[in-house]
Amino acid sequence: MRRLHYGMNVSLDGYIAAPGDDLGWSAPSDELFEWWLKEEQAISLFLYGRKLWEIMSSHWPTGDQQPGATPAQIEFARNWRDTPKVVFSSTVDKVDWNSRLVTGDAVAEIARLKAEDGGPMRVGGAAIGGAAMRAGLIDEYAIITHPVLVGGGVPFFSALDNWANLNLMETRTLPGGVVLTRYETRR
Repeated sequence: MRRLHYGMNVSLDGYIAAPGDDLGWSAPSDELFEWWLKEEQAISLFLYGRKLWEIMSSHWPTGDQQPGATPAQIEFARNWRDTPKVVFSSTVDKVDWNSRLVTGDAVAEIARLKAEDGGPMRVGGAAIGGAAMRAGLIDEYAIITHPVLVGGGVPFFSALDNWANLNLMETRTLPGGVVLTRYETRR
């Protein structure tokens, strides 16, 4: 059985994007970017909702060719292109870059993929992450909390029908007052 990870940059008040889908508050330090790179390199399958897919696919296919790209950004772009991806959307017509599109029941497909043998998967995006959370499919949470209050926007956590008890796996303070916490679902 595969493990399912869910992690994103989050404001102190719990949002992954400020109103208007503004992500300007979450620019990573070099150390945080390196951490994300190592995390992504350990993932064998990315699962994206439409919004995060559009953000990632608008930059990372050529991120290694951008002027001033750091070695970590170059490696991130290459890893992103090479890692298989599943995009869940009923409005996207076509996906590229080692991806396949699923227009049906996302939770059923994630559960099916999770039941397979293979390396860990990462779900990205609030809607698809929330659906996986409500279905009890998330094994590990990585919450990268930035010291900013944005006052609204897209929440990281969705409403749950039942509690999800967690075990703390790691805490780390990063430059700029960013705090990384990782939790594992207690089963």
